[in-house]
Order: sequence, then structure tokens, then C-alpha cells
Amino acid sequence: MKIFRNGLITGLILQMAIGPVFFFIINLTLQKTIYDGLVAVIAVTFVDYLYIALSIFGVGKLLEKKKIKKVFGIISSSVLIIFGIIIIKNITNNSALIDINKNLTDILSSFMSTFLLTISSPMTIVFWTSLFTAKAIEYNYSKKELIVFGLAAGFATFIFMGTSILLFSFIKETVPLVLIQTLNIIVGCLLILYGGIRLKKAF
Repeated sequence: MKIFRNGLITGLILQMAIGPVFFFIINLTLQKTIYDGLVAVIAVTFVDYLYIALSIFGVGKLLEKKKIKKVFGIISSSVLIIFGIIIIKNITNNSALIDINKNLTDILSSFMSTFLLTISSPMTIVFWTSLFTAKAIEYNYSKKELIVFGLAAGFATFIFMGTSILLFSFIKETVPLVLIQTLNIIVGCLLILYGGIRLKKAF
């Protein structure tokens, strides 16, 4: 129980570092439905658990190799830039509702778009690997204990983002169109900027 609590607290602290994916999901919720936001949260949580599992079993060490790291860096950075361009491109002043992507018409597509955006940050696995290594040394955790720690840390993603989605869904009707447009521009620019910086580092 103590290990689970430590993992949950650690995960919630990490969630404080709000990034582009968080804004993407909030944007999705404001423009569509609470269900789209919740499946997006599930997508992020799923990717986090995937990376956590890979980190625990040591796959993250593969990304320490320069060639593999460079390939992943180029691909993931390009995906972020493309997403950013799509978001900004689809802003129209004449529509009452701004689509993030014209093809995003159902809950499944909301899940897939968030999944692709989140998984395009494979360097996250290096972060989780470093975290688990540090915790294993600090608390002398065994692999089984690291799994419990990882389950709790991943669950923190669902709690934090799920709560955020619920809060934003309550104020959705009071959010003016211009604010949603502004949020679109901010999210798009953040993704392009973040992707551009990472692409530069990859080369």
C-alpha cells in the first residue's frame, strides 16, 4: 500500500508539468463532448502504461543508442509538427464549432488522435526508465514493487486528466468561441514549437 501511495503521489507531481497533450485534450473536450475528452484521457493513460511497462522491462535502454534515438526523434517530432499545422489550418472564423481535424467525427477518432499524439513522444520511455531506476535505488524496490509503483504512477494520469476534463466540461457552455479559437492557436503553436525544437535536437 505504501508503494502504491508513493507511486500515486509521484505520478500526480509529474502531472503538474502540463504539456501540449494536456491542452490538446482540453481543446477536444471544449469542442466536442465530455465522452471525447474521457476517451482521450484513456488513450493517454494507455500510452503511459505502455511506456511504464517497457521501462520496467528495460526496453528504454534501446533508446540510449544514438541511431535509434535519432530515428525516433525525427519521426515523433514530425508527428507533433503535423498535428500543430492541422490544428491551426482548420481554424475558421465562419464556423460555430472549430474542428481539430475534419476527420475527427466520432469517439474512436478522438481516441486515436490522442493516442498518436501521445505515443509520438517515445523519449518518455527514457524518462520513466530513469525514474524507476532512481526509485529502485532510493527505496531498494524489486521488479514486483516497481510494477506496483508503475501502476500507481500511471493511474495518476487518469485521475489528474480525468478530473480536469470533468471541470472543463462544466464550464464548456460559458466558453466563448474566440477563446476556443485562441486555444487552438496556442495548442497548434506549442506542438509546432515543441516538435521543431526536438527535431533540431534529433539532427
